[in-house]
Amino acid sequence: MQSANMLLRKIVRSSVLPFAAQHGMKMDLFPCSRTLSLSFCLKQDKSREPSEKLDLDEWKKVMKSGLQEEVSEMVSEPKELSSLAAARETLEMWRLAGRAVPENISEEQLKTFMECPSKSAKKKYIKYLHLKELHKKNDKRKMDEKRERRLEARDQASKTDETKKSPVLCMWSSIMDKAYNWRAAQSMVFGQPLVFDMSYENEMSVREVTNTVRQIVMSESCNRRSVDPFHIHFCNLKDDSLYHREFTKQYGEAWGKLLITVTDQCYTEIFPKDKLIYLTADSPKVMKTFDHDKIYIVGSMVDKSIKTGVSLARAKRLGLETAALPLDKYLLWSTGAKNLTLDQMMHILLTLKDTADWKKALEFVPKRKYCGFVNKPVKELKKTLDLINTLKFRKGREEVQKQFAKSYPKKYKIK
Repeated sequence: MQSANMLLRKIVRSSVLPFAAQHGMKMDLFPCSRTLSLSFCLKQDKSREPSEKLDLDEWKKVMKSGLQEEVSEMVSEPKELSSLAAARETLEMWRLAGRAVPENISEEQLKTFMECPSKSAKKKYIKYLHLKELHKKNDKRKMDEKRERRLEARDQASKTDETKKSPVLCMWSSIMDKAYNWRAAQSMVFGQPLVFDMSYENEMSVREVTNTVRQIVMSESCNRRSVDPFHIHFCNLKDDSLYHREFTKQYGEAWGKLLITVTDQCYTEIFPKDKLIYLTADSPKVMKTFDHDKIYIVGSMVDKSIKTGVSLARAKRLGLETAALPLDKYLLWSTGAKNLTLDQMMHILLTLKDTADWKKALEFVPKRKYCGFVNKPVKELKKTLDLINTLKFRKGREEVQKQFAKSYPKKYKIK
């Protein structure tokens, strides 16, 4: 065994160690020949050329430069921190001076603030951040208010559900529904007809058609709850039209159970022409009284662009009588077009049918459109309105003052 070990050591010395020393391999890989490898490396170090020593000097320089970079990085970090602190102090000074400065600023925003090229640019950037923060606060406040309203509505709904569950109210609502349906059924036999003209689909957009149908649904519910309802006719209503689709969306299953007359025929084919009156705001003839023997037609149209003369032209083509509501006679009109919504028209016609009082009926006109009811002759009121408008807009003020002084010499004197 000893002879075999000695032979193995000789082989390692003669073959492996010189190869490892030439290629710079570590001597720790051979524990059996540790002493020999050390001595061999020392011999090789002594026999190295001076160029290898220069390489070692370069390595020292590289190590020293790395240490210097680390030190410079350590020095630059506190410099950045000091500049950020200075920027924060300037912003605090601006806040104390009364400028619009945001309450919370991140480090990235501070860095961008410091990178701004001029003072005006810094002010604009800080103003932008302040406005952004205000918008966020307003959005959060609105969200909180909506949440509170939702909770309040939920509480109220729970309370109303509790009251609705009471048997007395359920019985009362069912009785009233039966009474309303009975009135609507009677109106289909004995009631005065009221026609909604559904021939304006091509004159409107899809959104305007949906608004029209909503207003007609409100008109139908208002008519059903009245004391003496109309017999409503939907004329020129074709299947699979925009009107028809919107009605099926709004009513759902109740569309087939409505106590109204739906037809694709024109009203001139159902009723005699001498009894038909087309209600339009463009008519030159003013409606004086409500006639219970006539059949009034309302154009089912909502036009945001206010297309004048469309319904009047249709009535003239069919050879029908037209009429407009006497808004100028009873109301001191201020602003806006004299076109009313369909549910407002229904309220006015029902009130006229029940009471024949124009003042009560015209109370359903939106109050933003008129100043009040007419108590004096219309011409005098128009003169005073013209005077007020000219004084307000400062157009021909001296001429207006002279006219006012002539008409009212005792109350007004020109200085």
